[in-house]
Amino acid sequence: MERHGLTESGAGKWTRPDDYLEALARKRTARKAASPHAGRTEPEAPQLMMSTVPFLALIAFLGVLTIGIVIAAFPGSQPLPRPPQVAAKQVGVAAKGWLQEAEKDFHK
Repeated sequence: MERHGLTESGAGKWTRPDDYLEALARKRTARKAASPHAGRTEPEAPQLMMSTVPFLALIAFLGVLTIGIVIAAFPGSQPLPRPPQVAAKQVGVAAKGWLQEAEKDFHK
């Protein structure tokens, strides 16, 4: 019984880059063909609870919050400001010599 290819070196088949890349490509296509959902990367139907509903709820919450802030900040709902009270003018009387005393204190 004679075996074919015994004279060839096992390393000789893998020394060329083309042979190595072909083997990698064959391995990859075999793996893809064996998978149950080969080629499909998206779900069949989008899940509404996981995609759209949370964003709609967030947008609705932000809308309600915005309307509440606008109503609270509207000037009509604020109390009217009090008019400033002006102090009554008083006529004062200074003692004689007050200017000279102030000048002395200033020059000390």
